[in-house]
Amino acid sequence: MKEIIAIILTAALVNNYVLSQFLGICPFLGVSKKLDQATGMSIAVIFVMLLATAVTWPIQYYVLNPKGLGYMQTIVFILVIAALVQLVEIILKKYIPGLHKSLGVYLPLITTNCAVLGVCISNITAEYNFVQAMFNSFGSGLGFFLAMVLFSGVRGRMENNNCPACFKGLPITLIAAAILSCSFFGFAGVVDNIFG
Repeated sequence: MKEIIAIILTAALVNNYVLSQFLGICPFLGVSKKLDQATGMSIAVIFVMLLATAVTWPIQYYVLNPKGLGYMQTIVFILVIAALVQLVEIILKKYIPGLHKSLGVYLPLITTNCAVLGVCISNITAEYNFVQAMFNSFGSGLGFFLAMVLFSGVRGRMENNNCPACFKGLPITLIAAAILSCSFFGFAGVVDNIFG
């Protein structure tokens, strides 16, 4: 149990895919303007990360590795993730059309969200067993959610403040993202100190 909590906290805080590894920046910058969109996108990403891990881990260990096709990992994982994103899009379109419409073009972009692919590959690289891989994916998804929600709040505050004209738009957004990213480096020793 202690190991599982350490995996989740490390994935969510220390090795946050968005703020520490800079994966998944496109939806991070594109959908974080409004809290409801950021929340919806984050939940969809968590769902896709968990599904992708549940499918790619067995494929890697029961199909690719035994047949000597480990070099096909990235291509196979991208195809699996693309299929899962299409499934999520169909489900959202049918059952939550408001969220589907608000996410717009960013929902299909989960297919190319390198955070999802990064989680699947890092689960294999870290040699996690299936349960550890699922918890790592869940923690990574929580980290994505945390980054999106926090940055949504930051962007909401930035819209109401005055800044120099040369910083308006993307420049101030990138500066704020960098500052938020720096704040997450403070978590680096916390998990080590707690769990050894």
